Amino acid sequence: MKLYPLKLKYATSTAIWGGTKLSDEWGKTSALSPLAETWELSVRDDGMMSYIENGEAAGLSLEEYIKKAGNAVVSDTYSGGRFPLLIKFIDAAKDLSVQVHPNDEYATSEHNDSGKTEMWYIVDAKEGAEIVCGLKDGKTHKDFAAAVKTGDYESVLRRVKVKAGESYFIPAGLAHAICDGILIAEIQQNSDLTYRIYDYDRIGADEKKRELHVERALDVVRPFKESEIDAIRYAKGGKDDPECLAESEYFSVYSITLDAPRAFCANSSSFHCLLCIDGEAEIAHSGEITKISRGECVFIPAAMGEYELCGKARILLSTV
Repeated sequence: MKLYPLKLKYATSTAIWGGTKLSDEWGKTSALSPLAETWELSVRDDGMMSYIENGEAAGLSLEEYIKKAGNAVVSDTYSGGRFPLLIKFIDAAKDLSVQVHPNDEYATSEHNDSGKTEMWYIVDAKEGAEIVCGLKDGKTHKDFAAAVKTGDYESVLRRVKVKAGESYFIPAGLAHAICDGILIAEIQQNSDLTYRIYDYDRIGADEKKRELHVERALDVVRPFKESEIDAIRYAKGGKDDPECLAESEYFSVYSITLDAPRAFCANSSSFHCLLCIDGEAEIAHSGEITKISRGECVFIPAAMGEYELCGKARILLSTV
């Protein structure tokens, strides 16, 4: 099939902590309420699938396009199976549960699944908004285990105030939570494995307390130094590049502030995913124009070659 910029239609998800920003302020449509998440780049077996809206592949799911165009549109190392990346918008009107994700080794042995390392870009945050991001300095796994027994999580969990434009890297094994009043773009390994540690004793749709996974969490959670997180975040380099938010073994993410035409090249090593955070732009390729505006996502197939971005926009460019 033709290689060209694919504008994607998102899948939607609800949760008890979700809000209304994605529908009221970002124009996302869904029968679900509240609208907690839009999965902007998604190829999954659970029905959460991105569909193509433009060109000759319009109406196909991204999975169907990859099958027709060949695995090389993902990367020159992709041989089929699990798509490597999942990208979402998440609107937290209430605190999400404190949780942790396993690494690849644990996920494979226990679930025949992949682990989940992720990165958050803070799109919007109310004054004083904060996240849970790891354990407090000096706190150990033993301290965490003791807090689990007593319920005194605040004694061990590190809270960080956040503002729009910041980014946070969340490696597998790091306890974390998005708190109320925050809208994020999340770039992650394509896994939904989550171990809830604490959920404020909330009642779910089945009128029961939501399930916790404390024993699993104790298996995988660990303290991290900032230097350890950075070593994972920039494992492939990029730390000195002001546009680089991560160059890890799982994904790379760049924050592009577009105010003049810029050329890019999607070579055989990886697709490009463009997620527009603000403004609008045009993607020029082979004499054709694809428009992208705030909240939209475009998949650039690997080996599509050179393209140009024109306009005024803030775009997150993700690759594998």
